[in-house]
Amino acid sequence: MRATVIHAPRDIRSETLPDPVVRAPHEAVVRVLAACVCGSDLWPYRGENPVDEPHGIGHEHVGVVEEVGADVRAVSVGDVVVAPFTWSCGRCAHCLAGVHTSCVVGGVFGGEHGAQAELVRVPQADGTLVVVPGHDAASPPDGDLLRDLLACSDVMGTGWHAARSAGVREGSTVVVVGDGAVGLCGVLSAVQQGAARVVVMSRHADRQALAVRFGATDVVAERGEDGEQAVLGLTDGVGADAVLECVGTEGSMTTAFAVARPGATVGFVGVPHGATPPVRRMFRHNVGLAGGIAPVRAYLPDLLHRVLAGSISPGAVFDRELPLAEAAQAYDLMDRREAVKVLLRP
Repeated sequence: MRATVIHAPRDIRSETLPDPVVRAPHEAVVRVLAACVCGSDLWPYRGENPVDEPHGIGHEHVGVVEEVGADVRAVSVGDVVVAPFTWSCGRCAHCLAGVHTSCVVGGVFGGEHGAQAELVRVPQADGTLVVVPGHDAASPPDGDLLRDLLACSDVMGTGWHAARSAGVREGSTVVVVGDGAVGLCGVLSAVQQGAARVVVMSRHADRQALAVRFGATDVVAERGEDGEQAVLGLTDGVGADAVLECVGTEGSMTTAFAVARPGATVGFVGVPHGATPPVRRMFRHNVGLAGGIAPVRAYLPDLLHRVLAGSISPGAVFDRELPLAEAAQAYDLMDRREAVKVLLRP
């Protein structure tokens, strides 16, 4: 099969690797219909995370089940499925509590399970894969629907987790820090969860336009203290009822707490890189911090229902599409901010 392999920072290659096969009774092999590059994939690409040896990369995919192990019951050969970016059993105490990302036998797609590939071996298939009703190998989803489903494998679920963690409620004023795919899906999530006002912090015109399309009511282009003052100006000096931190840097975390009103909660889903919460400010103003790696599997049934009902179209975050063999170009485009998120077609 063709698969994407990272060898070193800024060294992404399309290579031919052995086809994966089922090795255990709880596994499945999925033929990928669409995969993509995630903002978190850029951390090793940029050298922010170490690349100790060449390995497969990618953790988002939609596909058709090609093979199942003897114990798999929830999916069958020919099913169209969405995979969250982690696998999980669905039966342990953590999965039953809705924290599938802490599954006792779980893991993250990548490496030998890299999803930027033609085929992916899926551990714990029953607890991981979610079947898309109305589609099968003979009638797979395509176009906007395929993009919407793929967005649900990570960025939509992660944006949803940010909004849930921040306690977005009916009538809330929400600030979204970050205008990448997760932040944009955070805007959409906040609107779906009842926010009356959504302020997105973005300085890129194309992303601002998409945020407004997703329901943002206000755009703040300034950064740092200027951006914080702009948000406070929009909220009569009060701040936001809920803040979605979707970047993971020290600057984004500082801004998130600066614009949170007393009693608010910051929902953080940006992969932390040097971010430190201001504990004294949290204490003085009773501002909470919640979130972390998004348990997308817990949200997938609801999100797929919303997609299929036409309530949300998160696939609009994919503004470029390339063949899988050109994955290196996809990384370059996203690294240079010439694309929000690139979809890869095997």
